[in-house]
Amino acid sequence: MRKSQTCLINIRTNYPRFSVTERKIADYILKHPQNIIHSSINQVAEDLNVAESTVFRFCKRIGYKGYQAMKIALASEVISSEENIHESVQQEDRVETIATKVFQSHIQTLRDTLEIIDEDRLDKAVNTLTSARNIHFFGSGGSNIVALDAYHKFIRTGLQVQAVQDTHLQLMAASQLTADDCAILISHSGTSKDIIHVLNIVRKSNVKTIAITNFAKSTLSETANLSLYTSSEETSYRSEAFSSRIAQLTIIDALYVSVLMKMEDKGQEALKKMREALLIKRL
Repeated sequence: MRKSQTCLINIRTNYPRFSVTERKIADYILKHPQNIIHSSINQVAEDLNVAESTVFRFCKRIGYKGYQAMKIALASEVISSEENIHESVQQEDRVETIATKVFQSHIQTLRDTLEIIDEDRLDKAVNTLTSARNIHFFGSGGSNIVALDAYHKFIRTGLQVQAVQDTHLQLMAASQLTADDCAILISHSGTSKDIIHVLNIVRKSNVKTIAITNFAKSTLSETANLSLYTSSEETSYRSEAFSSRIAQLTIIDALYVSVLMKMEDKGQEALKKMREALLIKRL
């Protein structure tokens, strides 16, 4: 965990691997952060009907020396955060109000994702992409839209890239990749069966794998060679996966620009050829 990563982001990111009791504590903190700020460890333990030692161990689990350290970090986070950034959309809300809430929610998702971006991992991903013989983007459901957007971006670099929508074609394409290739697997949950099937196939051929997911403790993130993380929170009017696509697209954009810059003249020449080819589409 990066030192600058916030308490709430860390809890949401690692939530899938928490035990039942740990999830009980996590849910309480996520829903009532203000209560934690104004409560002692004894009060929290009593509210949750767990032992104080259980709460203390949870604090250690998410990277703090103890309850007081977590409480201080959480207080700073809650106080400095924008009020009602994830507030519910009400039936009586005007269109302008709804738009503001949606925009602010997406803005927060991007801020949270930027907070947990690891520069070293990003740099390794760029090096992997620029040295790969072929790059294939995989995603299912909403993440497949992100994979197609990635293809649309990266084809401009002159690199050999591909993305297909049909899950059967994805498996067929995955079976043809080699150790010289790179597969980027996009899944919010990191547990999508279609993506895990692709992952298992490419692993047999030692294909280099890069995951883009929301959870650090998932089958995808724990198995891929390299993982890049988004951070999004569910609200009453949209799932966290809905918002995470904004972050996924932004990570793809960051990779695309970084790859293009690393390729220098070769990348600029490829971009020039692409633009010239598209001139016939303009009136």
